[in-house]
Amino acid sequence: MKLFSRRSVSVLLVCRANICRSPMAAALLADALRRRGLQRSVLIESAGTHASQPGHPADGRARQVCARERISLSRSRARQVTEADFNRFDYILAADTSCLDWLRASAPPACRAGLSLLGDWAEDGTVGDIPDPYYGSLAGFEDVLVLLRRALDGFLPQLAQRIAQTSRGG
Repeated sequence: MKLFSRRSVSVLLVCRANICRSPMAAALLADALRRRGLQRSVLIESAGTHASQPGHPADGRARQVCARERISLSRSRARQVTEADFNRFDYILAADTSCLDWLRASAPPACRAGLSLLGDWAEDGTVGDIPDPYYGSLAGFEDVLVLLRRALDGFLPQLAQRIAQTSRGG
C-alpha cells in the first residue's frame, strides 16, 4: 500500500484528451520544480475534459519532443477530470478556452480550486490558448512546448509564493 503524503500545494493541468498538452505541461512543471528543489511541495497531475481512452500513454510526438529536453512522459496515462478534482487541487489550469469553459460548467458549487487558462499566466500575457497539436506535425508539438514553457515560467512565481505561504501556515 502506497502512503500518500500531503503536498502543500496541488496543480492539475487539463487539456481535451490528456495525451498531448496537459501531460507535457505537467512534466515541464515537475521538471522546473525539481530544478528549484520544490518538487516535494507540489502534487502535479494532468487530466482531460474528454479523455476517451483512459490509461492511454501520452502521444508519441509529445514523448519525443519532451525527451529531447530530458523530460520523460513514460508514466503519463490519460484520465478524465473527476468531480473530486475540483476540491482536491488548488489550481486547475486549462490549455485552452474550451477546456476552461468545460471546467467552469462542470465545477461543483463548492469548488475550491482556482480555475484559469494556463496561457494567461505567461509573463507578457500573450500566450492565451495553447493549440492542440494532435492533428498536426511534430513541429506543432515543438511549438506547444515553447508556449507551455512561457506559460509555466509565468505561473512559477505564483506557485512558489503559495508554497512559501503554505509552509509558513498562511
